[in-house]
Amino acid sequence: MQKKSKGFSLIELLIVVAIILVVAAMAVPSLLRSRISANEASAVASLRSINTAEVAYSVAYPQMGYSDDLSKLKPPPVGVAPDSNSAGLLDSVLACAAQPCPKSGYQFAVATVIGFPVDGYTLTAVPITLGQTGVRGFCSDQLARMTYDPNGASACSSSLQ
Repeated sequence: MQKKSKGFSLIELLIVVAIILVVAAMAVPSLLRSRISANEASAVASLRSINTAEVAYSVAYPQMGYSDDLSKLKPPPVGVAPDSNSAGLLDSVLACAAQPCPKSGYQFAVATVIGFPVDGYTLTAVPITLGQTGVRGFCSDQLARMTYDPNGASACSSSLQ
């Protein structure tokens, strides 16, 4: 009498592995699109936060107008009162020491300023790696108008709905 073996044959295991690989291959592009979509939503939300901080900065320091660099919106050192060079209106991620400031797959910067005191500005958010961290570039201005560049650059001309 032959002893009946318990368990799976090598062929059965290979078939299961092949099925898992096919399912994973179908899921990966969807996962990447989801990550890009989340990064883009985060970029828009970050631009809105920067706009809010810029308005607060212009109210707190009317002699300066809006800030001309994101680093001026950073938190002041511990034990030091906020001033026009470190107003404490954004976290140190968005208000990094040197522009562009990377966050969630995008790089943020105050791209252009108008006048002194600064009475106008343009913010930009461009993907760090086009096609992987984001597809569209985003822009905003002192009126909080949100626009985007479908090519991932900062030549924003399409209005964001």
